[in-house]
Amino acid sequence: MAESTSKCAFLFFALLILICCSVLQSVWSHEDQHPLSKVAVHKATLSLLELAHIKASPSLLGLQGQTAEWVTVEYSSPIPSTDDWIGVFSPANFSESTCQSENPRVFPPLLCSAPIKFQYASYLNPHYKVTGKGVLKFQLINQRSDFSFALFSGGLSNPKVVAVSNTIAFANPNAPVYPRLALGKLWNEMTVTWTSGYGIDEAEPLIQWGPKGGDRILSSPAGTLTFTRNSMCGAPARTVGWRDPGYIHTSFLKELWPNRIYEYKIGHKLNNGTYIWGPKYQFRAAPLPGQKSLQRVSIFGDMGKDEVDGSNEYNNFQRGSINTTNQLIKDLENFDLVFHIGDICYANGYISQWDQFTAQVEPIASTVPYMIASGNHERDWPGTGSFYGNMDSGGECGVLAQTMFYVPASNRAKFWYSIDYGMFRFCIADTEQDWREGTEQYKFIEHCLASVDRQKQPWLIFLAHRVLGYSSCISYAEEGSFAEPMGRESLQKLWQRHKVDIAIYGHVHNYERTCPIYQVSSTFSSLLSCFQI
Repeated sequence: MAESTSKCAFLFFALLILICCSVLQSVWSHEDQHPLSKVAVHKATLSLLELAHIKASPSLLGLQGQTAEWVTVEYSSPIPSTDDWIGVFSPANFSESTCQSENPRVFPPLLCSAPIKFQYASYLNPHYKVTGKGVLKFQLINQRSDFSFALFSGGLSNPKVVAVSNTIAFANPNAPVYPRLALGKLWNEMTVTWTSGYGIDEAEPLIQWGPKGGDRILSSPAGTLTFTRNSMCGAPARTVGWRDPGYIHTSFLKELWPNRIYEYKIGHKLNNGTYIWGPKYQFRAAPLPGQKSLQRVSIFGDMGKDEVDGSNEYNNFQRGSINTTNQLIKDLENFDLVFHIGDICYANGYISQWDQFTAQVEPIASTVPYMIASGNHERDWPGTGSFYGNMDSGGECGVLAQTMFYVPASNRAKFWYSIDYGMFRFCIADTEQDWREGTEQYKFIEHCLASVDRQKQPWLIFLAHRVLGYSSCISYAEEGSFAEPMGRESLQKLWQRHKVDIAIYGHVHNYERTCPIYQVSSTFSSLLSCFQI
């Protein structure tokens, strides 16, 4: 019976991996520039036209506590062009008078920050070039500040502001939003992380929670983190991509009963004694380690984010992420745990994108634990301890990932950790920091694999972003390594010695699985791929 149950758990586990990876195969923008990087902020000029106008409505959002609403933008220009575009800015005042001293320029531009998203004026308005009039709908999410829209001529490379809209704001821009669950350091602990505009000098963050249907309501405090522009390692995160992240709160819900459903709501107690609460959510606590039951895990990487209103379409950047997110929401009752193994939202230094990503996955992350791993687009930056010396993080150098999401690591800056979940032991590595033999991370991986009790947890799973095992991806094939160089050489003896069942990676935007391999030379690597889409 135990063997049958284990096989059943594995089949669901493998099926969910296959579904999610197959959905992701169409997402191929790995090395592209971020769409917002196309906007030449440093060349922006003020060229207001008397007959040009832009108006947004409604002006007040979230009156019923909504965290996302649609805004209608009407605009016109006396000299329309197919290059005209609409930029969405937050905070609403984006003039050079608001430039920070940390963002020095020899010739300060009109814009000191990139728009949080943009769209061409002719999008869904095919006659705009003739009539000079258009209407677009944008979805705005609560991001702790007000918004404005600007009509630009000159395209993205030579932007000229010809009209600026009225201001749009949420009724409570500081409200607690976008809860995301994560497993704690103990199997019977759940953490809840959320974002707000309330600092600890303004309000006390807390959670009310308890068993569903029970009479006992508990209250747990939350810790608070934030970071500044100086925490960023370079541009654009430290310059035009910077946006105040607000405050990130994490509460620890402890001594949970296995498999029990709990309800919770996030909130703040203001200094005047009043409370601000978010809506009620629920989650199921983890099973006992070793519990023989159906346990369903969804694993994927490189999902990214996208805008449901079609914004940022210029580069067709991560359009598949909406499909993947919607599929996960549709299947929410069919899995218990999520691993997003690196390349989370491809913000690439445009800080506002992290808010938009947490809003996108909120229906998932508020209901099941959403565990992440570090990828090159979160961590890599020269001179910051990255194993790879590229600039893929856009200057974030890991700060956003390790602050916006909780993982049960011993040190937030060292993004490797282990998870015990029912019949599974997961060892999650950080491929963006040194994992070679003799390093601190290598010792962690060795201990994680060696310390599992295979009587209780027969499934030993290794997760990481970059491919440390094998891949026939064209870039690896051209290198002749068929994986990250030194990956198999450093780690395969550990996988073999401790009989790792499955290793799963992201980074390569294709679905591929291999037969079991060990000490294979690159000469025969091309023969080993069992299945590739």
